[in-house]
Amino acid sequence: MKNLLIASLLIVPLALTSCTRTEKNVTLGAATGAVIGGVVTGRTAGVVAGAVIGGVTMAFVSKSKRGGYCVYRDRRGRLHEARCR
Repeated sequence: MKNLLIASLLIVPLALTSCTRTEKNVTLGAATGAVIGGVVTGRTAGVVAGAVIGGVTMAFVSKSKRGGYCVYRDRRGRLHEARCR
């Protein structure tokens, strides 16, 4: 349980500072996977496996939802999504 709390405290702030929608989804997927993996197994390996599985799954889901869109950086360094050129 202690590992689960530590994993959540490390991952959740990343979700708030992520730049693009895909990054936010991946971070939240990893956090959710870590929580589920920790609760189900009660071991550190379960937390890590859950985080990896959740993050990878959300990466694929996020990409498929935004088909045809790419992330661009403007002159000021800000990121935005638009149709791919």
